[in-house]
Order: sequence, then C-alpha cells, then structure tokens
Amino acid sequence: MATDSKGFVERLVSRVGELARSLGRRVKVMEVCGTHTVAAFRGGLRGLLPDGVELISGPGCPVCVTAQEEVDLSIAFSRLGDLVVCTYGDMLKVPGSGGISLALARARGADVRVVGSTEEVLRMALREGKRFVFLGVGFETTAPATAWLAKEALKLGLSNLFICSLHKRVVPALEALLADPDLAIDGFILPGHVSVVLGLKAYRRLMEIKPVPMCVAGFDVPQMLSAIAVILRDLVRGSPSLSSVYRRAVGEEGNGLAQALLEEVFEPCDAPWRGFGRLPLSGLCLKGPYERLRAEPLLGDAVLGAGEEPMEGCLCGEVLKGKVRPTDCPLFGRACHPSSPVGPCMVSSEGSCAAHYRFGDGMGRWGVRA
Repeated sequence: MATDSKGFVERLVSRVGELARSLGRRVKVMEVCGTHTVAAFRGGLRGLLPDGVELISGPGCPVCVTAQEEVDLSIAFSRLGDLVVCTYGDMLKVPGSGGISLALARARGADVRVVGSTEEVLRMALREGKRFVFLGVGFETTAPATAWLAKEALKLGLSNLFICSLHKRVVPALEALLADPDLAIDGFILPGHVSVVLGLKAYRRLMEIKPVPMCVAGFDVPQMLSAIAVILRDLVRGSPSLSSVYRRAVGEEGNGLAQALLEEVFEPCDAPWRGFGRLPLSGLCLKGPYERLRAEPLLGDAVLGAGEEPMEGCLCGEVLKGKVRPTDCPLFGRACHPSSPVGPCMVSSEGSCAAHYRFGDGMGRWGVRA
C-alpha cells in the first residue's frame, strides 16, 4: 500500500482520533529528530492531530544544540591566520558571542570552507600545506564520518589535519528530558537516522529509567502519524513499548560497523548543550592515539568568547527542550528571521524556528482534517 496516499493518511488520522478519545486526556508527544521537525511543519502534521494531542519539537537539530561556548571555540579557530576551518553549512551563520559568526569571519578574510563530506577535508589537507581544522558537529549519524577522517589522518601520518569534536550523543539528552518534571512528555518519536546507527537496543535502558512509549519513525507524515498512533495505543493499554514503524531501516542491533568505528575513535565525555547545560557522557571525545588530532591545543592561550547569547531574549534553549514554541519567543519574526537569525534554531535548516517560519502550522497538501 502506498503510504503517501491521501486515503492512507485519512485512516491514520481517524485512528489517532479514536485513540485520543479513548484516552480522554491531553497527550504531549515529542519528535526528537530535526528532520522530523521539518517534515512535521512542511507536511502540516500538527493540523492533522486532534485537539488533545500536542506535538512538540525536541533537541534533534545538531547545530542548534551546539552550546554557545562551542560556537565561540569554532570562531576562535578562524582567527588563526594560517589555518583553514572546515564545517558543514549550517554552522556558518550561527552567531557567537558579540554577534560574530564563521560567515562574518570569512567575509573579513578568514579561510572558512563549507564541505559536504569529511572526504573533501582529507583531500584538501593532502593537497595543500596549510593546517586544517574540521568541526565535527552532529549526533551519531555524522560522527562515523568524523571517525573515518581521524583513522585516515593517522594512517596517512598527516600532521596538518586536526579535529574539533563537538559531536553529541542522543540518549543522554533523552534521559535529561525524561528527568525534567516540568515537561511530562507522554511519548517520543525517536530519531530515524540516529536509530539506523544505534538500533533499538540503545534506548532500552531509557525504558528502565522511566517507561514511556517510544517509537522510531521515518521522515514523512504517514510514518510520523503511524508512530503517534502506536504511542497512543500504548497509552490506552497502559503498556509502554519501544517499537519502530521504520522497519526497513531500523532493527534491534543497528549498524555494527558504524558502532565499532565510533568505539575505536571516540569515548563518551561530558559535553555542554544549548538549553540543557553540561550533560554527563553526552559528547564524543577523541581517545587513545586519536587524541593527537585534537584541534583545541592549537589555540594556546587565545581568548575565547564568553559563551554569552548574541541577543537578550533568545529562547532557542527553551525551544530545544520543548518548553516553548518558536512563536513564544519575543524575537521570532521580528529581530530574528532566516535572513538575519539571532539563534541557531532560526539558522539551521533543521531548526524548529526556521521550520515554523517557513511552513507554519498549516495542513499542507493532505487536505485532511482531524
């Protein structure tokens, strides 16, 4: 059956409505993945849900959760004259303390290059004599590519290639959300891409900490509606489960090769998150022989930014925790919009604020009402 058909969506909407009525109370479901956030806004998913079911966005945008002090660290590398900073595109416009971004640093003469893969970084480092720093940003989805780069750099004996690992681990953030009494999340739509790497097994200890329904979904409205239906079914039954409606891509064990690569190159370490503070063992730090690739020592005694938000009133951190909607921020659509973003939630293509600004909460193309 084609899962993008209007009839299929109509049946899912009807099922979600039936379950919501059976439950008889308000339900709060969080989609964790940034790609889910964009899919939900673009497809008008919220407009398909009954009044009693609230969908909120979580900390699934990797650029958004990069702490301000880490943004300042990234910009500090751009001030070293004989060094090339390589980054994925979304990091370019995130303002650091004082409003300076990598894009502005590049406009002022810094050698900052946007790359689409770590292979590009390796080729440039082999070809050119300059020192290169790669900013490793993202969750367990992009971390294996950074691990590959580290292995290649060591194998080839490169002395001009360094890595600043700003990678984050998803499960510790979910633990923090479950422990927050102000949120009281009833269920999670788990991230698809990360789950391809980690497998369902990575989330089983969360069910032991606080059992709430959790379901992995793919990246379209029918998949997300299916996950919401599973979550509501579990709530009606009073029997939370860990499940997946994205079965063609996510199994119990995940990608063993990617997991082995991460384990060889990285070790879990405490890391700062925007909005969450420092979370235990939530980062990925280079370990063993790969430590020599750490970029941070290149800065020496360089003065970093103060880790202060670029503008007072930015609620990006609260948006990431699901405590406020983008439109609750006093800067949204005023001082902060895609052409002049204040916080990374408006910068990143996966940011909640950027997605809400672009797509709003309309019903999208389905024309189906809850």
